[in-house]
Amino acid sequence: MMTKPYKKKLIEVAIPLEAINAASAYEKMPGIGAHPRGLHQYWARRPLVASRAVLFAQLVDDPSSRVDELLADVKLQRQAEAQLPGRVAAWEKSKATAQGAAANASKPTLEDVVVELERKRLFAIIEDLVKWENSTNEEVLERARAEIRRSCGGELPPIYDPFSGGGSIPLEAQRLGLPAYGSDLNPVAVMIGKAMIEIPPRFKDIPPIHPGIKERSFYRNAEGLAEDVKYYGEWMREKAWERIGHLYPQIDLSKKYGGGKAKVIAWIWARTVPSPDPAFSDVQVPIASSFLLSSKVNEESWIEPIVDRQAKTITYTIRHGGDKAEIASAKEGTKAGRGANFRCLISETAITPEYVKRMGRDGKMGQTLIAIVAEGKRTRAYVPPNQEHAAIATSKKPDWKPQTVLPNDPRNFWTVDYGLTTFGDLFTDRQLVALTELSDLVLEARTHIEADGRVSDLIDDPRPLRDGGKGAKAYAEAVSVYLQFAVDRCADFSNATVRWNPSNQKVMNLFARQSIPMSWDFGEANILEEVVGGFQPASAFISKCIETLVPGNDGFLCSHDAQTVNYPKNVVISTDPPYYDNIGYADLSDFFFVWQRRGLSAVYSDLFGILATPKTEELVATPYRHGGVQSAEAFFLNGMRAAIKNFCVQSDSEIPATIYYAFKQSEIEKEGISSTGWATFLQAVVEAGYSVVGTWPIRSEQTHRMIAAGTNALANSVVLVCRKKQESAEVMTRAEFIRALKRELPPAIAELQAANITPADMPQSAIGPGMGVFSRYKAVLESDDRPMTVKAALQLINRELDEYLGGIQGEFDADTRFAITWFEQNGMKAGDYGIANNIATARGISVESVKHAGIVESAAGKVRVLRRDELEADWNPETDTHLTIWECLQHLVRLHEKDGISHSTALVLKKIGDKAEAVKDLAYCLYDICANKRQDAKEATAYNALIADWTELTREAATIHDTRGDGQTRLNF
Repeated sequence: MMTKPYKKKLIEVAIPLEAINAASAYEKMPGIGAHPRGLHQYWARRPLVASRAVLFAQLVDDPSSRVDELLADVKLQRQAEAQLPGRVAAWEKSKATAQGAAANASKPTLEDVVVELERKRLFAIIEDLVKWENSTNEEVLERARAEIRRSCGGELPPIYDPFSGGGSIPLEAQRLGLPAYGSDLNPVAVMIGKAMIEIPPRFKDIPPIHPGIKERSFYRNAEGLAEDVKYYGEWMREKAWERIGHLYPQIDLSKKYGGGKAKVIAWIWARTVPSPDPAFSDVQVPIASSFLLSSKVNEESWIEPIVDRQAKTITYTIRHGGDKAEIASAKEGTKAGRGANFRCLISETAITPEYVKRMGRDGKMGQTLIAIVAEGKRTRAYVPPNQEHAAIATSKKPDWKPQTVLPNDPRNFWTVDYGLTTFGDLFTDRQLVALTELSDLVLEARTHIEADGRVSDLIDDPRPLRDGGKGAKAYAEAVSVYLQFAVDRCADFSNATVRWNPSNQKVMNLFARQSIPMSWDFGEANILEEVVGGFQPASAFISKCIETLVPGNDGFLCSHDAQTVNYPKNVVISTDPPYYDNIGYADLSDFFFVWQRRGLSAVYSDLFGILATPKTEELVATPYRHGGVQSAEAFFLNGMRAAIKNFCVQSDSEIPATIYYAFKQSEIEKEGISSTGWATFLQAVVEAGYSVVGTWPIRSEQTHRMIAAGTNALANSVVLVCRKKQESAEVMTRAEFIRALKRELPPAIAELQAANITPADMPQSAIGPGMGVFSRYKAVLESDDRPMTVKAALQLINRELDEYLGGIQGEFDADTRFAITWFEQNGMKAGDYGIANNIATARGISVESVKHAGIVESAAGKVRVLRRDELEADWNPETDTHLTIWECLQHLVRLHEKDGISHSTALVLKKIGDKAEAVKDLAYCLYDICANKRQDAKEATAYNALIADWTELTREAATIHDTRGDGQTRLNF
């Protein structure tokens, strides 16, 4: 346990949260180009920029820990001395009327200004560091590395993530020049980690070894490796075409599309079952969720089934255009309600889910070709199915198929009930033939690459990749890892559960969500062509993703459970643990494991010497595996407590640990911020020996629900900043804890407000200083001498936050306080004048005073707060003789909603002058009222958005030094 004093790190005091969150959201946007996550599919990955920023702030000293050193910097001291008089004058001017955060501010000193200047400099480094376009910018990265080296005494500590998963944290540690370590129980996660952090440094800065024309004259980082992956991926595709190209014939186009032959992009199939009508029981009828091929406006195309009841046949033709009713009908396919409810096209009999399941389990479910998608001239060409193409698709049976059984988990694996019970059942015969051929070609490519490597400039080293080799053998194995990843990518797009997307007219990958759903119609991509789902585009894309890797130090990743792993000396922990029952990582990973085992078992025999990914020790609360929800959660929490204690004991005492936690949205909706899952996780952290000294909400997850309501869907992540608890920690009573909260929490909240933490993030951010009080003690005893639970402490912390925000109201002008109370009770609706007058009288004013201020309407015995668009259009705070904080905020919000961060919005902020801090405080109050009491999300968002942009607006306002409203405002550029 830690006993000596330590230097505070930046993450324990302040971070530029909005810049990090904005960059995290940007990184998750589609279309940003190649990204390391494109190397291989994995679930619930941490955004790289968030991991990068957290690691930097975790390692770099906060300026408050270096005051003497900063004061010795002559240049910095002179900057501070120049600013100090103005800061003191501003403080003295605003102190008399200050509210909220400003009211708690002490008189600025030279030390304060120096620390703030240095912190702003570090923030600027982070703001550059998190820009996605700077991910490979060596100048920006080296600036960050230099700061880390300075704070760590020149000896960079190893970073370890014991739940490495998709590898974001070790990858970013390595990008920052740190020794990167990680481990995971899951072999697929380990392979991803090795491909990200272990292999690239081994072959850094070397040119490609292939015999073709080189793409460039100079290679840095993993660019040479990337080019070889692309080259040998093309070689594999050519070999595959020679062997199975006949299974992927071209199609004849009609005159509508210019005639001639065209390559097929995809074949569209529908599953079939025997008609439930006894008169047609010998007819296989389609169960399709949609017949729509293209929903592009004015280019709609769809499949029309042609039913001949007398001949007992169903054929398919392609229709173009059509009226809205026809398009709507095509979009529904043969569905007759939700789920597996269909109608029989030949008899109009209902096809129930129970019938579909029975036919699937009895082996009577089939599939029929319903359309062919080809590459036309400047457009997609849609062609009716033909017997030749249907026959070719089943003309060759696979020599091998994955026999691993799908888990009996109806929440995430929906195919089992319909007779698709193994991973091999998820593919068509042709898909299996192609994927097994490509997997076998990975082995052949390895031999071919090794031969080319022996005549290249690679060092003479016979060791294999797993033993640290750097010669031709190891290099060939390394390239083959990425080629196998290309096969895995094809499997994600080339299986019988992917859907055809009519809006962008391409097949979609299976793992757009973290489950394996049942698909009634599906698109089979042409795996040998340059189309979505094809092998050549897959290997080329992976090549581009490799180019984004910046191996700034060595990396090592192994397979191990987090409860017993041994860590390197002086290790620093940053980790993103699993999220209760949200994702069954091991079960899902078997989809890829079966292919990796075939292609890579000779390279990493230790990882692939098992038949499936380990399940028993996986720290996920999976009810079907543990016999129920309660026993699953107990298993998870006991294991997580042991894992956290393990790294708490072994990690460095000088640097805090960071642990990511993803809230259970369903629990927040029911229980608020002190939800059971969150409280229990914090309890495990505290019991493991940590004191929680900070909590930072990182808005990094998708906002849409991934799993049905009532289960663990990712809503928002929080980074817990943890220090080892002092050996000298004492016991305190509940009363003492509450007094400590009342003493320490308000200034801490004021600092968070001053740092412009948004109202939406404030409850989670305030947990940090509150838990800092609770967890630094050995125990907090209730009145009956029982230790207080974390859940109870969270409730007290939340109560103090509410009291703080409520207390701010007492510092506003009386008209604003009336408006707050009236708005809380009535919103924008009118209420009784008598009640309004009583509220006004209690504040020492009258309703007429509030009306004179221009913020309410009073007529016919009714009173209501004016909407923003009803306020005085030519309002000017500098000439308003009855100025209120309420109208200052509402005018500012109105302009921000209209123009965002603009000159006009900043000009109003400038004119508000010393009331700006009070305006910001009011935004926090009204957000709390709208979000938690009135359930008005739209209005809450307006206040939250203003605070999110407050820093930029303040900067813009500072450049304005003439606020005359005559169009002559001058800007200092």
